[in-house]
Amino acid sequence: MYGNTCHSGGCGPFIMGTAAGMLAGVAVGTMIATPSRQIKRTAHKAARRVNEAIDHLADAMDM
Repeated sequence: MYGNTCHSGGCGPFIMGTAAGMLAGVAVGTMIATPSRQIKRTAHKAARRVNEAIDHLADAMDM
C-alpha cells in the first residue's frame, strides 16, 4: 500500500486546504450578496415599468 497517500500524511493537508477554501468562499459570498430589500426594490421597479409599458401600448392601440 505504498501508493495510498492518505496514510502517508497527504490527505490531512488536502482536507484542511479544501475546508479553508470553502470557508473563504462562504465569507466572500456573504460579503458580496445583495440584500433582499434591494432585490425586492429592483423587482418592484421592474414590475412598475412593465405596467407602464402595457399602459402605453394600450393607449397606442386605443383600448
